[in-house]
Amino acid sequence: MDFFVQIIVSGLTFGSMYALAAVGLALVWGAFNMLNMSHGIIMTLGAYFALLWAELLGWPLILAAPFSLVCGGLVGAIVYFLSAHWMIKQKNFEVTIIIATFGLGMAIESGLLKFLREMFRTAPYSQPLSLGAKSFLIFDVPVSYQRLVIWTAAFVLITIVGIFLRRTSVGRAIRATAQDRNAARLMGVPVRRVYVLVLAIASGLAAVSGIMLSSFKDVHPLMGGDPMLKAFIVIVLAGLGNITGALYAALLVGLVEASVKVLLADKYGFTAILILVILALIWKPSGIFGRATVARQ
Repeated sequence: MDFFVQIIVSGLTFGSMYALAAVGLALVWGAFNMLNMSHGIIMTLGAYFALLWAELLGWPLILAAPFSLVCGGLVGAIVYFLSAHWMIKQKNFEVTIIIATFGLGMAIESGLLKFLREMFRTAPYSQPLSLGAKSFLIFDVPVSYQRLVIWTAAFVLITIVGIFLRRTSVGRAIRATAQDRNAARLMGVPVRRVYVLVLAIASGLAAVSGIMLSSFKDVHPLMGGDPMLKAFIVIVLAGLGNITGALYAALLVGLVEASVKVLLADKYGFTAILILVILALIWKPSGIFGRATVARQ
C-alpha cells in the first residue's frame, strides 16, 4: 500500500508540473500551429524571477509566483514579436518557427549565463519558495506540504485558463482563431493580438512550472531543458493542440515516471516515458487524445 501511495503522490507532482508547461504548448499550437522551442528557458527564467523578487528585492514571498507569472507572460510576448510576428505568413511557418525560437532560446540562455557570471554567480541557488521538509502522513508515507501547494497551484491555474477560454469573449476569440484564423479575422477578431495573448498565457504558465521544478531542485540556467522535452513528449502523446488531452497525458506521464522510479530506479524514468510515447504513437499516430485528419482532394 505504501508503494502505491508513493507512486500516486510522486505521479501527481510530476504530472502537475508537466501539465502547466504542456497545456501552454498545446494552447500555442492550437492557436497558430507554433512549437515554441524557447519554452524551456522561459521556465528557467520563471524560477529566476521568483528568486529575484524574494531574495534580491526582499519582497513578500506570497507575491513571488504572481510576479514570475506576469514576467513570464511578458517574455512570451517578446518572443512573439522577435520571431512569429515576422514569420507567421511565410511558407513552412511550422518548421521555420521551430528553428527561430530554438535559436532565440539559446540566445536568451547564453545572455543569462553571461549576466550571472558578471553580476553574480552561475552556481545553483536554492529556491526561496520551497517549504522544505515539512510534511504530513498518508498511510505512513510522508507527503511534503510543497507537493500539496504544487497540486493546488496547478489545479487552480489550469481551471482559470479553462474558464477563461470557455466563458469570456477573449477566450472565444482565441478558440475561433484556433478553428479558422481567416474566418475569425473576417468576423473582426484581432488575430495578431490573440497570438500575443496566447503566447503570453503559455509563457506565464511555463514560468510558474519553473518555480515548481526549482522547489525540488536548485535554480540554475540549464534547468529548463529536461522538463521542456518532457512537456513536448506530453503534447505529442496527447495529440498536438489538444489542451484537455495534454492535461490527461501529463498525469499519465507523471504516473509512469513515478512508477518506474519507485519500483526500479531513477535512471529508468525517462526511458520509460520514451517507450510509452513510442508505443502510443505506433498504436495511434495522431496521439492518444488526438483526432486523425482527412485531407480532401
